[in-house]
Amino acid sequence: MVKIRLRRIGAPKKPVYRIVVADSHASRGGAFISIIGQYNPLTDPETVTIEEGQALDWLKKGAQPTETVARLFKKAGIMEKYQAAKEIK
Repeated sequence: MVKIRLRRIGAPKKPVYRIVVADSHASRGGAFISIIGQYNPLTDPETVTIEEGQALDWLKKGAQPTETVARLFKKAGIMEKYQAAKEIK
């Protein structure tokens, strides 16, 4: 199964996360298929950059977002666009 999840990068005690598409059996810092965004929880407000087209493509292909990534997608409006595209078909 393919998951859309966070991959931790950054210095100790200063986490920054990449939003990646990876096999569900790969470790958190292990192999991934594609980078589709970045998330920085330390800024105020938290910074999220997502390549919307790639995210929608992976969702349409059946990739499952983790709870945290689904929350970030919902904030960015990507989940609404995915649901709308799903209902049109």
